[in-house]
Order: sequence, then structure tokens, then C-alpha cells
Amino acid sequence: MSVNGLDFSIAIGGAAGQGIATPGNILARMFGRRGLHLYAYNAYQSIIRGGHILLTLRVRDQEVLSHGDAIDLLLCLNQDTMDRHLGILGPGSRVLYNSDKVEPGEPPDGVVLCPMPVAELAGDSKNKLIQNTISLGVMMSLMGVDFSVLEEALELLFKRKGDAVVEENVTKARGGYDHAAANFEPFSVPLPEGPKPLAMWTGNSALAMGGAAAGVKFYAAYPMSPSTGVLHWMAQHAHELGIMVRQVEDEIGVALMTIGAAHTGCRAMCATSGGGFALMTEAIGAAAMMEIPAVFITVMRAGPSTGVPTKTEQGDLWQVLGASQGDFERFIVAPKNALDAYNTVAELFNLADRAQCPGIIISDLLISEGTYSVDPDVIEIQPEIDRGDLLLDPSPNGNYLRYADTESGISPRVPPGIEGFVHVVATDEHDQDGVIISDEFTHPHKRRRSVEKRARKFQGVAADCPPPTLEGPEDAEVTLVGWGSTYGVIREAIEILAEQGLVANQFAIKWIVPFHAEVVEEVLSSAKRVLIVENTHSGQFARYLRSETGFSAHGHIRKYDGEPFAPHHVVEGVLDLLKKSEAAVHVPYQEIIV
Repeated sequence: MSVNGLDFSIAIGGAAGQGIATPGNILARMFGRRGLHLYAYNAYQSIIRGGHILLTLRVRDQEVLSHGDAIDLLLCLNQDTMDRHLGILGPGSRVLYNSDKVEPGEPPDGVVLCPMPVAELAGDSKNKLIQNTISLGVMMSLMGVDFSVLEEALELLFKRKGDAVVEENVTKARGGYDHAAANFEPFSVPLPEGPKPLAMWTGNSALAMGGAAAGVKFYAAYPMSPSTGVLHWMAQHAHELGIMVRQVEDEIGVALMTIGAAHTGCRAMCATSGGGFALMTEAIGAAAMMEIPAVFITVMRAGPSTGVPTKTEQGDLWQVLGASQGDFERFIVAPKNALDAYNTVAELFNLADRAQCPGIIISDLLISEGTYSVDPDVIEIQPEIDRGDLLLDPSPNGNYLRYADTESGISPRVPPGIEGFVHVVATDEHDQDGVIISDEFTHPHKRRRSVEKRARKFQGVAADCPPPTLEGPEDAEVTLVGWGSTYGVIREAIEILAEQGLVANQFAIKWIVPFHAEVVEEVLSSAKRVLIVENTHSGQFARYLRSETGFSAHGHIRKYDGEPFAPHHVVEGVLDLLKKSEAAVHVPYQEIIV
């Protein structure tokens, strides 16, 4: 813990089945109640038992931008964690471990070992996970937190299991607390308190809450990590919020049910990951042809095929860009964190309703399964809702043209079942009245008119999507370009580079479609050195940028091992690329793989 500002990271390592989530949740709740900012990232395997898990919780007295580079307090629940991570700890770090079962090895200079005699502290407890509770007591002591804080958290967590369970956990935690106080030196600066309590949410919860705030009344999904958290939240709160939630047999059914619900006039949403999104794509094209607004969320994980289900990547960009066959309009937006994801849902629904076309939110595991602190006061509980030209109570009209070729391209939309507004809705190309043009001699001008109408309506609404802005000094030596979840880690890397005397700025892209090509080209063509940071092997965003603007970046920092960027990856990548440039001025920057 720094005297000049709190920046403290706890890592809990073990195997699946060792109950890592419970101490992590208790710590996160405790940090939030103390008014401290948090981000938690869980690196886990896609197996029920075994495999290595490392949950990292980083807490600061200001916004946390990434899971960081350092570990200050490591809890080893098994030997594997000790073997993997002891060597990367720095001076002043503490390592907790069960001294009955775990051999520590030789620690780096300045790393403090804190052996816990778990068998002695557990006594006659039959709870196989009691070492987690004991460890929490030790952590509270090391961080200078009064035991009553942990006691309250344990009572809240275990009260459903009865007084005996609560008493056992409080007693064993107290034993760990007292053991640490008698045997271990605490951190020099006790854990402080912030100005007011903060809430905690995951990116998936934020997406679900954003949908509820935006007026979603139908949600469908087939469980597919890392998007399943959206379904969990929706199912948990569906009854009280009046939302119909359906777990469907596959993603084809999910997409079609979502579009069908949206056709009736209600706001409808679904979420999946890359494999499920692949099954949805034909339906997305159908929504575009029928001019039905619906929101699709795809949460990227490492692919292809089932890939690495519990690891992150940004490899689905071109999949989303090419979703379904044909040439049609869709919104694609990539939020940068949980709060941005929450706000983006309502924003996208308004745009999709106005343009009467599908909207796609592209997230990834890092955002969706990450846990973030948030100030409840900054959450817009009642965002603006704009349903566009949706006429829920129109006057009778005997000559209703659902796809009327208006000047704006936007046709008045009346839900089905309203007397006097009967109309045909077809996935084949159709005329203004909905009659499919392949039922007659296909006049070329009718096809052109329909295509141009759909394009015209999108262009008018797309003008309301804000273009990206340059963050930082305009005369920076390096401009770092990223999209989606790389936003926070790039911001932090820029802070570290500034401490080393290198001025950098960031150009973060949120709106993929519409892509503000003129703005992007103007900004990047004026930059001294442009480096693109992305979690892919082939540089999908770099290729998309080049296809839209003709601009080729000077260098690339890429990562595709399933784990997200840490700040040092970006910092080292920038410095390495600059060295290569200085050594060979006329040679384009090379690619750095981290």
C-alpha cells in the first residue's frame, strides 16, 4: 500500500472446487462498503474440478483501469499456485499458505512468507473449505481492518445456513486474525476508507441492467460463456421487472424469438458468444430486411470453434461485420467497461428503434466477467427512451404502407394486430406495401429503391453516433489506438509511460459501425507514431481501419494467449517498437507479440 495513494492487489490462487469465489466476493463487498474502487479479473479453466485459477482483486482510492501488474498479497490454496506465482512477487509482498500442505520454496528478496497452520487453527472442523475462512481472518489483520468488518460479512453470507455455520466461520476467522496479529507484520499503511460506499457489478450484470433500464420486456438466450451472466441476471429479476425471459434450445431459436418479440413492438434483446452468434447471423439479416429493431449482444472468447471458453480475445470483429449475407445496415458498438456497457444498451436501442434495424453490442470476457466498482449516483436509472416512428395507437388508415419510401427512409411502424394497418412482413425483398417483388417480374428500380431506402434511413440516424476523440496531448510522441476492453489498460500504460518521460495519448474506437472514417483518418494522419493494441493474432482491427480509411499503423502490439493485456505489456511493447524504429528509421515498425 502506497502512502501517496492506495494501489493494492490481492490474488487468490487454487484449483476449481477450492471455493475461490467466496473469499473473493467477501473481499469485493468489503472494499465496496469502505468506498474503495475495485476491479477483479478471474483467470480460470473450463473444467469443473482441477486446473489453475487465479482471481486478482485490485483496489485503489481512485478509478481502477485494469487488473494491474503487481501482486501485494497472494493466497496460495494449493502447491501449484505457490510454484507458479511466488517467483513473480516483488519486495514487500505477503504470501499466505497452508504450512501443513504447501512448501513455499525460496522467495524473492523482500517477499514475506506467512505460513498458516491450518490444521491447528481449524481444530475439529469438518469443513474442507475452512482454510478460506481462516485466510480471510489473516488478510484482515495484515490489511489493518477491524475484525468486526469480516464478522459482519460472514454473518451476512452464512445466515441462511443457520447459527451453527455462522458461529463456526466467525470463530475460525477470528483464530486466523489473532494468529496473524501475533506472528505476522501487517502492511505499513492500513486499508483506508473512501468518502462513500460503492456498488459492485460485473459487465454482464451491467448489460442486463442496461437492458432493463432501456425498457426491455423480452430476453432470450442459450447459455454460452462468457455471456451467460446476462441470462442469470435477467432470470433472477424477471418477475419483479415484468420481463419475459426464455432459455431456448439453441441460438437460432433465440434470435428468431427475439426478432419475433421485437416485431410486436416490445424491446427485445439476446446475448451469446461467437459460436452462438454464428448461428444467429441469418436471423440478423432477416431483421434488417423486415426492418425490425432488436439488440444482439456477443461476448467474445478465444476461438475458433469452442476455442478456449474461459479466456478472452477480440477475434470476432470480422464475424460481426459480416453477420448474415447481403449488403445491409446494422449498428455495431464496443463498450469500454461495465458502466459504458450499461449506458450503451439504451443508446443502441434508441438508434435501432429510430433506424428500424438490428443493433449489435460486441463485448468480451474481460469486460463481461470482470467485476467493477461503481458509484450508484452515476448510474442513469431512467435513461431517455426514443422509440422512433413506432405508432402504438395510430388512427385507422386503409392504405398503410409499412415500407413507405419516405424522404428520410424511415417508414411509420405499426405493430401487428392493429385494425386498419394490416401489412405483410417478409424476409424476401419487397415493395413499399410489403409484397415480395419476386412474385412478379422483378423490376430493377424496385430493388434499387428498397436498398437505397434502407441505406438512407441508417445514414440519417447514424449521424447521432458520437465520433471518437483523442485523449491526451495532441503533440504526443505516440498515439495508442484500441477498441473495446483495451481502453483501461491503454490509459494506465500511458500514465506509466509519462512517468518514464514518454508522452503518449489514446484514440479509442467505440462505434465500429458507423465508422467515423473521416474523423479517424484526420486524427491519425496528424499523429507522429500510431500503434494499434489488440487481442488478436491477425490484427483484425488494424485491417478494418485500413479498409475504411487507407491508413496503415506504424506498429502493432498484439496478444492472443487468452489472457488480457496488463499495463506492462503495452508499455514494453511501445518501448520495444520505438527502439526498433530508432535502429532502422526507414523500416516500418514491426509487430510485437506479448
